[in-house]
Amino acid sequence: MLKFAFYNSMLEKKTIDHERAVLIGVINREQNEEKVTEYLDELEFLTYTAGGEVIERFVQRIDTPNPKTLIGSGKMEEVAHFVKEHDIGSVIFDDELTPAQQRNIEKKLRCKIVDRTSLILDIFAQRAQTSYARTQVELAQYEYLLPRLTGLWTHLERQRGGIGMRGPGETEIETDRRIVRDRISLLKKKLEKIDRQMETQRGNRGSLVRVALVGYTNVGKSTLMNVISKSEVFAENKLFATLDTTVRKVVIGNLPFLLSDTVGFIRKLPTQLVESFKSTLDEVREADLLLHVVDISHPQFEEHIASVNQILAEIDSADKNTIMVFNKIDLYRHAVIDQDDIITQKTERHFTIDEWKNTWMDRLGDNVLFISALNKENFDEFRKKVYNEVRDIHVTRFPYNNFLYPEHLDQY
Repeated sequence: MLKFAFYNSMLEKKTIDHERAVLIGVINREQNEEKVTEYLDELEFLTYTAGGEVIERFVQRIDTPNPKTLIGSGKMEEVAHFVKEHDIGSVIFDDELTPAQQRNIEKKLRCKIVDRTSLILDIFAQRAQTSYARTQVELAQYEYLLPRLTGLWTHLERQRGGIGMRGPGETEIETDRRIVRDRISLLKKKLEKIDRQMETQRGNRGSLVRVALVGYTNVGKSTLMNVISKSEVFAENKLFATLDTTVRKVVIGNLPFLLSDTVGFIRKLPTQLVESFKSTLDEVREADLLLHVVDISHPQFEEHIASVNQILAEIDSADKNTIMVFNKIDLYRHAVIDQDDIITQKTERHFTIDEWKNTWMDRLGDNVLFISALNKENFDEFRKKVYNEVRDIHVTRFPYNNFLYPEHLDQY
């Protein structure tokens, strides 16, 4: 039960005025029961972040998804009965639904149908603060909406009539598609203009070493940013608390560098968001050093690392100099085997932090740190490591300044 404790602690503060929702997951050849449970745990946290309250979960084992409704007719009837009985506002699917599936399910359940992609888009829309972030989210939403226009409104199937509209004309659905395509084109041009402005801003920062915080969502990047830079970047114990890239000038010892906090990643990240937010990740592409922050207290932190590395590879940043920063060591709890239990075998969930250090982490050498950003635990070690890495980059770039920087921070 250890792996459920993380999300249970996140959901303790829910209030009764949240929208009531049920979750639906599918077990198939690609996702076993354990994997689906992990995804639904994360989906429940996403629902909570979006302002919902999960009342029930439904899981079906099905090798071939139903092309009409994803799940089978029997399970659909079970869900429909529960929705009607408990006044459910939203049914949320962990897998992305096709436009046809979404329409068919809405007809059967007669309530709001949401998949993981649209849920994440909704959270991004809530969190976007700046014009740049709002434009990126709007672009992703329109690209998601375009193939789903048919059936959203009953009047879209009819021909437009009235003065100037008689004759062949065009159907309203075609008109709306054209409007959405025009809006997408406009938003892309707007983003290109903002990108050029931001590229100019980055060029004006001079030759300072650039360090970027990357990692899964809700691993403590913004908290770490606040501690290092002594700033007040928004940080909250919810997914995607930070959407806008924040850059701060930081000085450790007498060595200045630029530190940027970027949007967090997540498994099954919608394609539309990856594309629209790639421009935001230019800070990562242009960074000299990456601080890959990991929430070691999370039961699936190894999968989070793999998800982040995959996205870094997509933006050509996988080979950058990287320090792995395992955060939240104050929250880490390992499972304990009863001495009288001769059946249970020791697995990774029973590892202490010291035992983890002797696994694959040992092969990373000195580029591994274990800290608590909230409690500033092991922070002196963190500062020294970052200082030495930034110093090495600076000395390589400006060899004539070598004499200005002692080898270790504690020499000041």
